[in-house]
Amino acid sequence: MSETLKPLGTNHLLKRLDYLIRTRLWAQILVAMGLAVAVGLALSPSGGSLVAATTADTIAAWLALPGRLFLALIQMVVVPLVLTSIILGISSGGSSDFLRRIGSRIAPYFIATTVVAVSIGGFLALWIEPGQYIEQTFNVATEPLTMTNDTLPIHERIIEIIPANPTSAILNESMFQIVVFAIFIAVALVSLKPARAKPLLDLCASLQDVSMKVVSWAMVLTPAAVFGLLTQAIVQSGVDALLGMSAYIGTVLLGLFLLLIFYLILVTTLARRNPFSFLANIRGVQLLAFSTSSSAAVMPLSMKTAEEQLGVSKPVSQFVIPLGATVNMDGTALYQVIAAVFLTQVYGIDLSLGQLTLLAATTVGSSIGSPSTPGVGIVILATIIQGIGVPPEGIALILGVDRVLDMARTAVNVSGDLTASVVMEHWLSDSIKTQVNKT
Repeated sequence: MSETLKPLGTNHLLKRLDYLIRTRLWAQILVAMGLAVAVGLALSPSGGSLVAATTADTIAAWLALPGRLFLALIQMVVVPLVLTSIILGISSGGSSDFLRRIGSRIAPYFIATTVVAVSIGGFLALWIEPGQYIEQTFNVATEPLTMTNDTLPIHERIIEIIPANPTSAILNESMFQIVVFAIFIAVALVSLKPARAKPLLDLCASLQDVSMKVVSWAMVLTPAAVFGLLTQAIVQSGVDALLGMSAYIGTVLLGLFLLLIFYLILVTTLARRNPFSFLANIRGVQLLAFSTSSSAAVMPLSMKTAEEQLGVSKPVSQFVIPLGATVNMDGTALYQVIAAVFLTQVYGIDLSLGQLTLLAATTVGSSIGSPSTPGVGIVILATIIQGIGVPPEGIALILGVDRVLDMARTAVNVSGDLTASVVMEHWLSDSIKTQVNKT
């Protein structure tokens, strides 16, 4: 009898599992998420809490401390990282032709995918009508959509795109203005003679290296951060809140899933890549995004994954990923339109076709340039619903489950950025090869 065919022993499987946990970030995150679910349900009042509610909140807050430190470290360097990445990404292209080609493609691409995301969200919300599954409804007086006092006219908002005071934009972490500022600097550097641009480019490279070093320190906290943040989210939300809003949650998750399928179609048709291989390569980024709810926190890992796992060139990854983390919020846009329509259904507000169109346009505009930090979607939503007759307290209805949905839409957001990077890599392959040959 041949002895070559032997079943794998338990020791072999345990060694393999130990190897994955020690060497693969995605495996560490999965283990941390599993433990977080178990501990969170044990501490949650609706899940048979082992301790008092106040004690559970205190324990959850302490468990979330590594996660808060992780996010604080990332947020500390996110502004210099975005600035330097975009400047180096554009200037490393080396020619105005390359810059013109990538700029003329990425802008309509981002707008088109955001429109698709909003369309998916609006269709699902009107078809499923998740607001009809809430037992209690509210009747409020409604008025046509109008421009609130806090909303600037369109021509004023266009002017505000230009950061008249870059220091103020940096201090306020106005990421959209920071991105515009970085693009202007990069374009100016490309137009200068190499000898004149080199000192500032060297400074940006050093600043980027310092930022990435801080990020590498923060990444050590990743498993503990994932465990603590997810545990706290489960303790605060509870099982009852999730069950009571199941139709709304299901609608958002279905929309995000369809949006992810749309991305895979783009990967297959536009980037000419295997969608399953693409998913396998980005799983670590998706899991980290799901756990931290911050596109900014995952941006360094996204760039590394794009370059090392997906084979995206450095000029493309350093331009598309930071830009996408700021302006390409498709998952957030989809969520916002579903949430807005859901609240109108709960409050018995009927929207006309014109109001729905204006709502969609507002959602697209609001999602562009929104900060890539946890919970920002609910803040943007609060400004959107004021124009459709929903009282501000309506936010409280979805606040309890927002953390879970925030994690899901962030994972889809970063998937969209990585999709854009491989699509741009394929579209600009000729320009990239030409530039490499020149250098």
